[in-house]
Amino acid sequence: MKRSPLLLVATLVFAALSPAATPRSDRGEEFHFARMIYTDGGGFGRFRRGWWQQDAPEAEEHFTANLKRLTRVNAGEPVAVRLTDPDLFDYPWLYATQVGYWDLSDEECAQLREYLLRGGFLMADDYWGDNERAVFDATMKRVFPERPIVDIPPDDPMLRVVFPISEKTQIPGLRHLGRFGGMAQLPPPRWRGIYDDTGRLMVGMNFNQDVGDSWEEADNPYYPEPMTALGYRFGINYIVYTMTH
Repeated sequence: MKRSPLLLVATLVFAALSPAATPRSDRGEEFHFARMIYTDGGGFGRFRRGWWQQDAPEAEEHFTANLKRLTRVNAGEPVAVRLTDPDLFDYPWLYATQVGYWDLSDEECAQLREYLLRGGFLMADDYWGDNERAVFDATMKRVFPERPIVDIPPDDPMLRVVFPISEKTQIPGLRHLGRFGGMAQLPPPRWRGIYDDTGRLMVGMNFNQDVGDSWEEADNPYYPEPMTALGYRFGINYIVYTMTH
């Protein structure tokens, strides 16, 4: 991926940043990109294997490589983990994609609630339109019936923990772009979340956006560099926020 000036600045910022997490493996790695494995309502083509695999493995491979390059986070190999796996609690940050298609069991909802209340963070990505939002929101209502989903305010610490993020540029999937980067007509993007009682952001939601594609397509000359740069800024902010809050 071609570096933008802002990404170069981030390298200097991270030189003075000491991650707070403890090692997560015998090799002393403190962070792994953890992708959630979930049961879904069915798919087509290669996604009969599960919508949770969208953009894998390129998205996490590219993102982890750049996380190592741009930060001092000691990142290991990406992993995929089920909500019912006891190892879930070894990973402070969890990524779930295509969440408009998930179909979590009661046990999975209970485990996700426990994970988040114990300090974990969920990044929910690549869900679009009212139908997919309704599926996702209904599941989160089962996880947190007492907690609302709200828009992330512009002064949230997550939006400035490393990169100051103020732009509302939509991060599309490659499927939304023409051959030369022209954007299809898309519903407006929103950054939404769920907070705990202390004001900590527990769930970050990229609604009407596909941040995973910005990671996966980082080496694709047809994917616009500004959108890739913004996708990486959001991902790094989410991770550093998780490891320091």
